[in-house]
Amino acid sequence: MKIVRFSIKRPVTITMFMVASIVFGLVAFDQLPINLLPEISYPTLTIRTEYPGTAPNEVENLISKPIEEAVGVISGVIRTSSISRPGVSDVIIEFDWDTDMDFASLDVREKLDMLNLPSDAEQPILLRFDPSLDPIMRIALAGNESLIALRLFAEERIKQDLESLDGVASVQVSGGLEEEIQINVNEGKLAVLGIPITQVSQRLAQENINLTGGTLKEGEAEFLVRTLNEFKSAEEIQDIVIGMRDNVPILLKDVAEVKKSHKERKVITHLNGKESVEIAIYKEADKNTVTVARLVKEKLKEIMDEFKQYNVPLSMTIVNDQSLFIQHSVEEVLNTAVWGGILAILVLYLFLRNLGSTLIISLAIPISVIVTFFFMYVSKVSLNIMSLGGLALGIGMLVDNAIVVLESIDRYRKKNLTPEEAADRGTTEVGKAIIASTLTTVCVFVPIIFVEGIAGQLFNDQALTVTFSLLASLLVALTLIAMLASRKFQKKSLEKIETRVGSEKIRGKAGNILYLIFTEIPAWLVARFIFVVKTVGGFFNRLLSPVYNLFDRLLNNLIEGYPKFLDKVLQQKKKFLVGTLILFIASLLSFPFLGSELIPEMSQGEFYVDVRMPIGTPLEETERTVNYMANLAKQVPGIGTVYTVAGTAAQMGFSVTEERENIGQLLIRLTSGANKRQELLVMDQLRQKFSNLPGVEYKFSRPTLFSFKTPIEVEVRGYNLSELERISLDLAQEMRKIPGLRDVRASTEGGNPEVQIVFNRRRVAQMGLDIATIGSIVRNKIQGEVSTELNRQDRKIDIRVRAREEDRQSVENLRKLAINPMGSVAIPLSAVADIRIERGPSEIRRIDQERVALVTANLKGRDLGSVTRDIQKIIDGIQLPPDFRITIGGQQREMVASFDSMKLAIALAIFLVYLVMASQFESLIQPFIIMFTIPFALIGVILTLHITRTPISVVVLIGLIMLAGIVVNNAIVLIDYINQLRQQGLAKREAIKQAGQVRLRPILMTTLTTVLGLLPMALGFGEGAELRTPMAVTVIGGLLVGTLLTLIVIPTVYDLVVRK
Repeated sequence: MKIVRFSIKRPVTITMFMVASIVFGLVAFDQLPINLLPEISYPTLTIRTEYPGTAPNEVENLISKPIEEAVGVISGVIRTSSISRPGVSDVIIEFDWDTDMDFASLDVREKLDMLNLPSDAEQPILLRFDPSLDPIMRIALAGNESLIALRLFAEERIKQDLESLDGVASVQVSGGLEEEIQINVNEGKLAVLGIPITQVSQRLAQENINLTGGTLKEGEAEFLVRTLNEFKSAEEIQDIVIGMRDNVPILLKDVAEVKKSHKERKVITHLNGKESVEIAIYKEADKNTVTVARLVKEKLKEIMDEFKQYNVPLSMTIVNDQSLFIQHSVEEVLNTAVWGGILAILVLYLFLRNLGSTLIISLAIPISVIVTFFFMYVSKVSLNIMSLGGLALGIGMLVDNAIVVLESIDRYRKKNLTPEEAADRGTTEVGKAIIASTLTTVCVFVPIIFVEGIAGQLFNDQALTVTFSLLASLLVALTLIAMLASRKFQKKSLEKIETRVGSEKIRGKAGNILYLIFTEIPAWLVARFIFVVKTVGGFFNRLLSPVYNLFDRLLNNLIEGYPKFLDKVLQQKKKFLVGTLILFIASLLSFPFLGSELIPEMSQGEFYVDVRMPIGTPLEETERTVNYMANLAKQVPGIGTVYTVAGTAAQMGFSVTEERENIGQLLIRLTSGANKRQELLVMDQLRQKFSNLPGVEYKFSRPTLFSFKTPIEVEVRGYNLSELERISLDLAQEMRKIPGLRDVRASTEGGNPEVQIVFNRRRVAQMGLDIATIGSIVRNKIQGEVSTELNRQDRKIDIRVRAREEDRQSVENLRKLAINPMGSVAIPLSAVADIRIERGPSEIRRIDQERVALVTANLKGRDLGSVTRDIQKIIDGIQLPPDFRITIGGQQREMVASFDSMKLAIALAIFLVYLVMASQFESLIQPFIIMFTIPFALIGVILTLHITRTPISVVVLIGLIMLAGIVVNNAIVLIDYINQLRQQGLAKREAIKQAGQVRLRPILMTTLTTVLGLLPMALGFGEGAELRTPMAVTVIGGLLVGTLLTLIVIPTVYDLVVRK
């Protein structure tokens, strides 16, 4: 081959090329971003619109529906969903993977600008993140300052600084106290004076204003005229005149109390028992978590350093940081790759017993990996579990080509050829075979273009990294390995070098120095290195000689006994093949019992406990309960920190963060080094401790790293809310009976208690009133109105006007509300309306412009596929009203789509492997023989999955696709050598036995290096192991059994099929 001869003749050129590749690879490695996984969350935009004081029904009809209809027609939108909750609407838009989000944001903003939303609704805010995801970082701010000061510092300094960082989508502050000036009006006094509460608000707004009066010219002087009347203090406000009575001014302090206070508390946070202010940081959907978290930490350090200079007693504790788990997971993959490489090299040394040859082959690993980093950078592939998992998966395979090349060169050296001739002929002999075997491994990744959804996104990065590394290893084997094997390094003493330099007078002094630096010193270093290698190798040979002798005896017995065993099999080939076929069929029949899941759930060393108290529980009682649960949790061994939030919780699977007084959350972080088993043990202990708490519902969940749906998510679609509630609650009750389900909950559970006011339109008209005016009076009484603001330096403090607390404590107070404050006779609200207490929906969920109630659940001890089948049986037995339907969504829907596309990819991969082999062998029959290794390797896969209790998942299917390309490589090399021997005149059966005996050693070497290279990944240690292990287990099981059958089945089938 020309490339081989070029490499042998031009060693310096090849060396420089490799050095350049390594340098570029190392530079690229430093620039690669770090992620947990490839981007598997759909590009998302969220439109958040606040409409204070409105119920979910009004939010849905006035806000959510118009926005959905407007944005649903935008190009690239694949799904719209909305959540309408009291006072707030979230419309979530999911786009296709390749959507340009900058242009998408412009399109959405343009549609929003054309909408006519209610005038008293806030301006819609466009958020570039999915609010159903957890923040990438949560920070607890505490100190000796007041809670008002802490909240103010968080909002005015920390929030603004962090939101200016690249990649930060939103910073949300909760907890603490927000300053507010409250005007608590005495309704009785207002009624006597005939002054409506709206007039109080109007007067405050009229008085708190600065205006320009134009420009006044006096002579040559010019003055700007201004009226300065803004409030300067809260005390000033109480002297405002709000009306006249008998020409006597009525001051605000005559009818109301003016006090500095705080807004009504909605959220209370504690870290290890001390109240704090929470700062939650959300990243933009397409930004890198680790990079954004690093920028945030740098900014926080800068802020804290600044305040330490002034001895400000503040502390910021990072309660939750997703980037740490991501970094640790990636580091663990790198560790498994390194250990896999070490094990592969040890196996090589055990076979070769030559440290020099082992090192030459081992060069393929670091060089191929480093070169891969460069191509990853060019292809915009991040360092993540899947991309690095692909590298770790290929570590053992990276030396396969080098093994085959060096083994072939070594055979020619034993024929007394010169090193250069042996390298040329040995590499050329196996060159086509290793190119074909590499292409068969690489070509299985071509069908990725047909893989959709999460599977496609996960598979893409791994496919690229494995392809890059294997192509690099092929190039290394054909060039560097061949070049090094052709060298015969001689020892050069330093004295000889000095003599040679001194004798070359013609070069001159400068020439001698350059010659010394670039020629003789490197040669001397190489000689010294070879001497050290041989010395160390000799030492290990003497030390481990008993192990070597035992291994040699076993290997020699195997090599000598293999032809005899193969001869017996060939004599009974039909019986043997029938037995193997029966074993294959039996394994296929056991396949459905494996179970299935989308992606294995990962243990992250922390988890949530979402708490729900009875409806109507005040915030203070929820706070006490959550803190009590936190104290119980601290008694459990293995728990590090406990962070509590009262008044908010993430409603898993069907809501963004929700604020209600009867809900709360515990974030529990375990001590470092905790594994999944310890995490589950801690959860079980907490369940025992919490089981006796009266009236407390709770569920456990893990932080959400990407926008996966919950494992079980059943969608009940229909318009009527009461029917949706009935059907979803009945379905949830039936699902609780299914073994393996826990935390079953319907989105319609726990509706909000409402005071519903139903007007009698005729009476309202007879009184000369209108419903809008009465509604405004009711709102001003209960919620109040922010009539104006007090400017204090660069911040504004709301001034809220509403009835004093004793006038709005009960429904009876509401019934007595005068709806005609300026009338001569007061008309109570109860005279024109029926006032009753009912329960309304806590939220209204819509998907693709249809109302939906969701029933969600977690799994315990069962796989997703079998549980889904049980749920489908329940759904089939439900009688639904017209226009209602139930579908199973969540991970099940994504799993079905991913599995279908992966099945197609596997079939296409096998087809491509056949095409490559047919092209190499110029035969249709021989590739067909080799293809027998794929179905029989499946025996090993299924057996291994059963032994390790690993269900079928996207990760396992990715391993199967890789296996289809790997397992045929040994058969290719074996069949290729059989053909060469037959061309040399050997009989068919003799060629089969001799080829098997000659190729047995390299086949065992390549198989064991691949298997042991994957062993650290298969053992499943460290963070993120749940994602790595199934793939490694799949390849190891299939490769071991596939290799065994390659050595037996392939020769048998060849003997049966090939007649000549």
